[in-house]
Amino acid sequence: MPPLGAKERAALPNNAFAYIDSSGRRVLPIHDEAHVRNALARFSRVGFEDDTSRDRARMRLLKAAKKHGIMPLGFVGGQLRPDQKLPRGLVTFVLADIEGSTELLQRLGDGYGRVLVELRRLLRSAVRDGGGREIDARGDEYFAVFERADAAVGAAVAIQRLVRDHAWEGGAELRIRIGIHTGRPALNETGYLGLAVHTVARVCTSGHGGQVVVSSAARDALEGQLPDGVALQSLGTWRLNGLRESTELLQVLAADLLTNFPPPRPVALAGSQ
Repeated sequence: MPPLGAKERAALPNNAFAYIDSSGRRVLPIHDEAHVRNALARFSRVGFEDDTSRDRARMRLLKAAKKHGIMPLGFVGGQLRPDQKLPRGLVTFVLADIEGSTELLQRLGDGYGRVLVELRRLLRSAVRDGGGREIDARGDEYFAVFERADAAVGAAVAIQRLVRDHAWEGGAELRIRIGIHTGRPALNETGYLGLAVHTVARVCTSGHGGQVVVSSAARDALEGQLPDGVALQSLGTWRLNGLRESTELLQVLAADLLTNFPPPRPVALAGSQ
């Protein structure tokens, strides 16, 4: 492939590049077949600013490949298959969602979508800085995985602080509830499977906006290692909806976060009828 000279490069429109960073730097030209093939080979070596930028560039590159009749099987396998990116074995899940999302949507209207985009940016930043990996972002839910339980707790605390301190559109006040659970899920081409995935969802929905709730399994995985200034407080043992075994739930405490919440929901005390 002949090199792309500075003058020729400058003459290309923005849509001839897969990625343009926040400073305007244009990377991965995709204006012809040769450069699309080169971009596919170089994609993994580009330093993207965040996961959203990487996803956007990936989709533009795949669209260009389709236009030129290129079947990027190796690229798709390396970039999109979850089992190539996500940790195996004992992992800790973090699931976050917005409390009262329906009411917030009714209040903000079209602005709700922009709030979600900004929220995901904050969540991705906290997860990335904590060494976690994004699993899925759907609606107002955000799902991530960590190899270390203490890193998961640290990221959850960071999320609550970022959400609390952010100036949201329309003066909205977002309350995020976060559930944390540790387990050994199966991992295949569709992602994580197993009881641990269902459990973290129940742990999350048991919480309230502004709260971080941890399962006893995640507490055990911490082995007493918590981020500085963070502690755990038992909320008692509960039967989570749809799960046979009851579990102890614990609240993450930090001096600058909310601490007073109603009992977990929608759950029942273990042993109650």
